[in-house]
Amino acid sequence: MSKLNGRAVIAQGGGPTAVINQSLVGAVLEARKYECIENIYGALHGVSGIVAEDFVDLSQATTRNLEVVAQTPSSALLSTRDKPDAEYCQRIFKVLQAHNVRYFFYCGGNDSADTCRIVNENANAAGYELRVIHIPKTIDNDLRTTDHCPGFGSAARFVANAFAGANLDNRSLPGVYIGVVMGRNAGFLTAASILGKRFSDDGPHLIYLPEKPFSEEKFIADVDRVYKEHGRCVIAVSEGIVDKDGTPIISSLMKNGETDAHGNVQLSGTGALGDCLSTLIKDKLKIKRVRSDTFGYLQRSFLGCVSPVDALEAREVGEKAVQFAVWQNVDGSVAMRRTGDYSVEYFLTDLTNVARYTKSMPDEFIDVENSTVTDAFIRYARPLIGELPEFGHISAPVVAKILNK
Repeated sequence: MSKLNGRAVIAQGGGPTAVINQSLVGAVLEARKYECIENIYGALHGVSGIVAEDFVDLSQATTRNLEVVAQTPSSALLSTRDKPDAEYCQRIFKVLQAHNVRYFFYCGGNDSADTCRIVNENANAAGYELRVIHIPKTIDNDLRTTDHCPGFGSAARFVANAFAGANLDNRSLPGVYIGVVMGRNAGFLTAASILGKRFSDDGPHLIYLPEKPFSEEKFIADVDRVYKEHGRCVIAVSEGIVDKDGTPIISSLMKNGETDAHGNVQLSGTGALGDCLSTLIKDKLKIKRVRSDTFGYLQRSFLGCVSPVDALEAREVGEKAVQFAVWQNVDGSVAMRRTGDYSVEYFLTDLTNVARYTKSMPDEFIDVENSTVTDAFIRYARPLIGELPEFGHISAPVVAKILNK
């Protein structure tokens, strides 16, 4: 089969990650190998940059420059929260057609996959040969079909390290600590807080995820139980926890909550959930030392906390996107399947399998009774974050008391 001749465009959409630029650079350097790809353009600010024809010619970027960018967190091409409809995607297609673009690579989540699907349908309807490949990324780890998502491992590494440090602080000056982690519908990232545990009494002692209904009564009972057992309590909470009716807990605890551009209750960028849960504990259990942190954007692009496995796989999904487009002349979304302990292989899945919809943590990863996660989740997630820093407790004999026997 003859290869398509023309230009390529690559764009980045949605929330940044620490390794999204590995996918960008992997695709660019791979695309340079093929004569059928005349230039590879980068669209600034995602699909909005395509519509505005705001392109940079990445064919002329030096390899050294690209390799430095690959190690840099956040979206080097800048991003967008635009969620294109059919008319918007038609405008994208018209620009791609005008520039003789035959390869379109879009790095993003499920909304980005849906954009790829619609653009691909426009090209097919017009009889215009255009290869469209979705390159996966999201710290939420909630894309369907793939075993896991590039970006999750590094964000999970940050969360695990952050909770390990918060636990040590809490052990030094006991009380209740609440860490609120990103995750509107999926709790993978919050669950990763457990990966920093080393000793049996380490926190997080309690983990609350959006997949299971949150009960204020059980929450208070859990905290009371742990606090009586350890004299302290470290808690990991997903920002998207909901009650039995599916209403975000932040809505029931706080009146007049903010909403985002899509009309959803504002979860990120506010410490309201942590503050409300802290107040609840103080009021119900009369514990004085209760503190909370909202990790917010810190977990997405934290410099110096990249998982080596995550970086490698993010590079390879970019490379595979180009290979699927050029060598197999097909459209789709790059995905991974686990083949060993630990190894993966890459395959292409239909765009409709990834577009729009998300996945949640499976039941076998969640221990509802004890408000934590299972060993099955730990086995799943630990290979994705890489080796964590070592820490310890003082191990020395106790000196006999003289005056305070």
